[in-house]
Parts: sequence; C-alpha cells; structure tokens
Amino acid sequence: MKGAMAAALQLCLCILVVKVAFCKACTSEQFTKSGECCSMCAAGTGLATSCGQEDTKCQPCQDGVSFSDSESLSACRLCARCPPGIPELARCTPTLDTHCDCGEGFFLWRDHNSTSGLCAACSMCGYGSGVVQQCGPQGNTICERCKPGTYSRERSNRKPCVPCSRCSDDEVEIRSCQPDSDTVCMVKDLNILSRPSGSDGPREFPRWPTISEETENRSSPAPGSGSTQIIPQDQGGNNNNNILVYVSVLAAVVLGLLLYVAYKCWKSCQQKQALVKARVGELNNAAEGEKLHSDSGVFLDSHSLQENQPSKGSKRDSKQDTRLYVNLPPHRQEEVEGLLTEGGSRSWRQLAATLGYEQDRVDVFGRGQDPIHTLLTDWAQQEGSTLGLLCSALARIERPDIITALTATSQGVSVV
Repeated sequence: MKGAMAAALQLCLCILVVKVAFCKACTSEQFTKSGECCSMCAAGTGLATSCGQEDTKCQPCQDGVSFSDSESLSACRLCARCPPGIPELARCTPTLDTHCDCGEGFFLWRDHNSTSGLCAACSMCGYGSGVVQQCGPQGNTICERCKPGTYSRERSNRKPCVPCSRCSDDEVEIRSCQPDSDTVCMVKDLNILSRPSGSDGPREFPRWPTISEETENRSSPAPGSGSTQIIPQDQGGNNNNNILVYVSVLAAVVLGLLLYVAYKCWKSCQQKQALVKARVGELNNAAEGEKLHSDSGVFLDSHSLQENQPSKGSKRDSKQDTRLYVNLPPHRQEEVEGLLTEGGSRSWRQLAATLGYEQDRVDVFGRGQDPIHTLLTDWAQQEGSTLGLLCSALARIERPDIITALTATSQGVSVV
C-alpha cells in the first residue's frame, strides 16, 4: 500500500516538472489550488473574483465610469476628472483614462484611488537613461536605463537612448561605450610611441626639434623638395592664458586690500579730529576758569563756582575738571559703573559711541562678563581721559545723575 502511494506521488511530481519545463511560463505568477495558472484580466476588464479554488473571473469596465488600460489582476480604476479650468481632450473609455489638456511639459497626475487630478510637471530622464514613453495626456515620462550598445549624455523628457558609435578601421578604441557616454576613439597614425625603423630596441618618446635643428631645417631645405615644412604650433598658448587669469585675480585682491586700508585710515582720521575738537573745547573752558581765579589766592571747587554762577549749570563746571578718571577712588568708579548699569546696555553703548569707539569694538566689550568696567578701564588708559571729557560725553547721552556723582567728588575749598 505504501509503495503504491509513493509511486503515485512520484508520478505527480514528474508530471508537474514536465509541465513547468515544456509549457509556457505563468504570466500572473499565481496558481489555483489545483496547480493551474491564474488567468489575467485583459485591458478593458477588471478583476471580479480572485484566483483561488477556481480561475480568475473578470468583468468589463463601465464606459465613462471605470477603465483598465493594461492586462492585470486588479479591478477597474475609476475615471479621472480634469482640474477646474482644464479642457478635456478625450472622455474616459473602458481601455483609456480621461485625457486632459494640461499643456506642454505637464501631465495629469492623480492618486491611484482618487478621481480628482492635478496638472504636474513632466519628469526628466537623467544621464544614462532614455525616454520609453513621452510625457503627455497618457501620463508622466517613463524612463529606462540605457541598454548595452546605447547611451544618453543629457537630461531630457523626449529623447531616447541612441546607439553607440563604432571606431573606424583607422581608429583604435581607447574607452568603450558607457550608458552616459559614447565610445572614445583615437587615430592609429598619431604614433604616440614610435620605434625607429629597422631597430628592435625599446620604443622612444617623440621629441620636439631643438632651436638649432629648426634653424637648419629652415635655412637648408631638402634638395628637390618643393613642399613647405610644417612647424608644430606653440604649445604655450593655454599657459599664457592661465597666467593672465592669475595676474588679473591677484590685481583685484591687491586693489581690494588698498581700498580697505584707505577706508580704515579715513575712519581713524575722523576719530582723531573729533578727539582734537573735544580737547580744544576743554582747554578753552579751562582757560576761562583760570581767568576767573587769576585775581584771588583762593581756589574754589566746582560746587562753590556753581553757587556763584547758577545760570551756567554744572555742565560747564564739569568740563573745567582736568583731573584724570584713572585717579578717582575705586569706590567712586564702582558708583559710576553702577549708575551706567541701571541705564541698561543702551546707556553704556551710547557712551562708548560718544567717546569715539567703533561698533565692532563695542560689540567685543558686550561679549564680556562686565562690559561697562571693561569700557571705562580701556578708556582711562588713553591719553586725555579727563573727568571733563567724560562729563561732556555723559551730557550728550543725557545722564546728569552720573555727572552729579562725578562733580560731587570735588566739593571743598583749599587755600594756597
């Protein structure tokens, strides 16, 4: 009994092998439970019942409602609707979808299960690929990699792959055809490597004739020869062009550096002129103060001068103070820095600009932990950093509270 079952199983396997070997391959690649190849639904029909116990069952697509443009195992697709404002070229049929006039370089795109479409730009085939189906009412561009013997070296949505060139009999192939480049050939008679006639020695590289040889050839041509000697062209033309380009770039760089240096010198001169004007005004005010005190043996401070001349205010008295900021007591400097801190970053940045600092230098101070202390310390190390000049700058940024704190340090009377 067991032997009979084994023999029957072997017979079935042999029949299946013979059927696969000699029959056509199954296009759908699906089989029924009995081993039969599932049939495909033709164009214009769609899947009604899937292949399983029995073969595939198909049904025709409805005209104007659904379509199937190729042989498949899927159901009919719904017909597309043209976007608003786009005219319809052809209505939907059981084998073709709706054709819409999207214009040159565009096609009707839609999701697989959606009926509404959009006009989208056609795709381009890249290097090494050619167009199999051009973009148009039937759909987007279909590209295919160039097969052996063809190539494409441009991006296009119209041109297919073209056949590769073949070298002629007097040429030699130095690079074979690639999908993105044609065959490269070279003439055989170029004699890049030559061997002297009648010699079995090693090959010699060609050389250009020397100046003396050229002179001899020009002065004494071969007897009986009426032909003109061909002189090799100058090979240094490209080098001369490269040298001109390098010289032009170098000249542009040097000119840019000179313009930058001139701009920096001009800015520096402007700052120096502003500082000189401020110092001249300070000296004039100091001269006026000396005239007021020339007839007395008593030196009055700014507070007493303010009481005698209240109409001029503390601004003029502060300009007459020629003491250096660096000589102020540490606690007084801390008080000034604290008042500037209360004014925010705008206050000390305005003071820095009034004292003649450039914006990039102010930004460097601002990146530190204590920009106000850094600013005043740097300014105090400069020549002519007097309290009068500082009070003038504070007056310009409208900080009378700090001016009052500075002038209060000079209260008192000293008798000579």
